[in-house]
Amino acid sequence: MKRFIGKIHLWLGLASGIIVFIVSVTGCIYVFSKEITDARRHNAAHVETVGENTIPVSRLWEIAQKELGAEKQISWANIYNSPDKSWVFYSYKTNPEGLTYFKTIEYYTSVYLNPYSGEVKARMDEKYDFFNIIKMLHWSLLLSTPVGQPIVGWSTLIFVILLLSGLVLWWPKSFRSAKNLFRFQWEKSTPGHRKIYDLHNILGFYSLVFALVVALTGMVWAFTWFQSAVYVAASGTTTPPDRSQEKSVPSESAEGNAPDKAFKYIRGNYAGAAGFRIVPPADSLAPLNVYVQQKDGLYYMTHELQFDQYSGALLKARNHSDKNAGEKLITANYDIHVGAIGGIPGKIIAFLVSLISASLPVTGFLVWWNKRKNRRKPLF
Repeated sequence: MKRFIGKIHLWLGLASGIIVFIVSVTGCIYVFSKEITDARRHNAAHVETVGENTIPVSRLWEIAQKELGAEKQISWANIYNSPDKSWVFYSYKTNPEGLTYFKTIEYYTSVYLNPYSGEVKARMDEKYDFFNIIKMLHWSLLLSTPVGQPIVGWSTLIFVILLLSGLVLWWPKSFRSAKNLFRFQWEKSTPGHRKIYDLHNILGFYSLVFALVVALTGMVWAFTWFQSAVYVAASGTTTPPDRSQEKSVPSESAEGNAPDKAFKYIRGNYAGAAGFRIVPPADSLAPLNVYVQQKDGLYYMTHELQFDQYSGALLKARNHSDKNAGEKLITANYDIHVGAIGGIPGKIIAFLVSLISASLPVTGFLVWWNKRKNRRKPLF
């Protein structure tokens, strides 16, 4: 049985190794993207002087739209409760016919504004931002999502099989005589091929549980059937969450400052939240959508609100507490995937696990290469 599993482990590893390596390396790089980007853009993302009152959202929206130009409509705005943070307005458009990331994204631009003075602090081309490119390389190998993500998804599923089959191959007959399986014993006389073998086995064993968590959370995005299975298992129901959109009611008497009214409501009722994302209506009857991010850099606790785009009246609110366990788990998927759910220690673990995961295809290939029958001497 172990011989049969070994063959599966070998050929699946050779088939998916390059993809697993790329996805793991990019995941490793992306773990601290927020912290590095915050440091890189500190001057743009923060104001020098905190004022008493911010300019109305509607007025800042006009300033940002003027900076972007008429050809680039604002897609959403990120507003923060922290008084020293700039507000960021984004314009994003895709091309469904594009094959690669650079062809799929027509433009992705951000404008940083001082919310007290309306000063344009920076304009960024997010399409060519280093971490956005790394993210899309991780997400779909810089191919369009319909083409690239299935490749990443199936390679991730194979990686899960490799982790489990690797555990079977590693499992000793008796743990009394298996102490060498848990720690490196590298003497000066230890040959290089033995060190490679130990790196593959021992690092694979110690990272197994965390690597499975990272891989399985990645599969939540790659496969709708897997996401549905996770939702059903956690929620205990097959009833999907309520994603219905309310309708706005056109009114000639409306004052036209719905974003300002919505902002007043969310800031008054979610004063402890880290920030808010305001998404403009998709058409003349659609609502103004607001997403409340309760904690900075974390997405597991969010609230969703809909406002009438004409009057600014609240139409619907779904707080984090209103969601079932399945919704909460799916919402927390990103935080678990990058380790953010555990703070900086969690991110360090995710970084190390991704680094080890990237090494496994390399050391596995070297182990196989050194065992080839037609080579009299090992490569290392």
